[in-house]
Amino acid sequence: MTTADPSLLRLLVFASLFVLVATLERLWPRREQTLQRADRWLGNLGVLATGSILARAILPVAPIGAAIWAQQQGFGVFNAINLPIIVASLLAFLLLDLLIYGQHRLFHALPVLWRLHRMHHTDMELDVTSGLRFHPIEIILSLILKIAAVCALGAPPVAVLFFEIVLNATSMFNHSNLALPLKLDSALRLFLVTPDMHRVHHSIRPIETDRNFGFNIPWWDRLFGTYLAEPSEGHRSMTIGLPIFRDKRSTKIVHLLTQPFAEDPSTIFKEGGEETPPP
Repeated sequence: MTTADPSLLRLLVFASLFVLVATLERLWPRREQTLQRADRWLGNLGVLATGSILARAILPVAPIGAAIWAQQQGFGVFNAINLPIIVASLLAFLLLDLLIYGQHRLFHALPVLWRLHRMHHTDMELDVTSGLRFHPIEIILSLILKIAAVCALGAPPVAVLFFEIVLNATSMFNHSNLALPLKLDSALRLFLVTPDMHRVHHSIRPIETDRNFGFNIPWWDRLFGTYLAEPSEGHRSMTIGLPIFRDKRSTKIVHLLTQPFAEDPSTIFKEGGEETPPP
C-alpha cells in the first residue's frame, strides 16, 4: 500500500457517497428546507476545503500514516501483543469510535472548545454538507487526538483506513435530510447512527443538543446515558441550530470561519452603522 493509495481510495469513496446521499435526500426529504441550498453548500464546502488544506499544511502525517509508522516501529499496544489482525482491527475500530464519542462530548462541555464546535451547530438546515461543516481548528485538534490515539494503540493501518472512511461516510449519512422508513430506521439504530437519531442532537433545545453524540455506533449513547429517541417537537417541526447566528448571512464562509471569535454573536452584522440582530 503506497502513501497515495489511502488518500485516493478515501477521495473516491467520499465523492461516490456524497453524490449518492445528496441524490437520495433530494428524492426523499425528511424535512422541508427553506434556505437557499447554493448559499449553504458554498459555505459548508468552503469550510471543508479550508480545513483540509490547513490540516495538510500543518500536520506532517495523517492518522493512516501514523498507523503505518507505528507498525514499522513496533510502537503501541496492538504492535506489542500478538493478536490476530481481525481481532486487533475490530478492537481498534471500536476504541477509536469511543474516542470520537468522548471527544464530541468534550467539545460540548468545555467553553473554549464549544466556541469552535458551535459553528457546526449553527447550520439551520441539515443535509449531506452539514456532516462536513467543522471549523478548521476543530479539524486539526481532532486529527492530533486521532494521531496520538492511533500511535498509542498501535492500530493496524487497515483498521485506521476503514475507520476514517466509515467516519466520513456516516457523518454525511446521519446529517442528511433523508427520510428513512420508520421500521428501517428502528432496525438500523441497533448498530448505526441514523439521520433521525442524530437530528435530535442538532435541536435548538439544549436538553436535546446534549444528547446523541455518536457518529458511527449508537451504543455509546445508550451505555453512557446520552441517548434520546425523538425530539420533543417532532422531526418536521423542531427548530435546528442555535439561538445565535441565525441571520442568513451567517452561512457565508467568512462568517463561519470567524464565528468562534465573535464576542457578541447576536449582533455581528451591521448595516449603515446600525446593529442588525438576527430575526
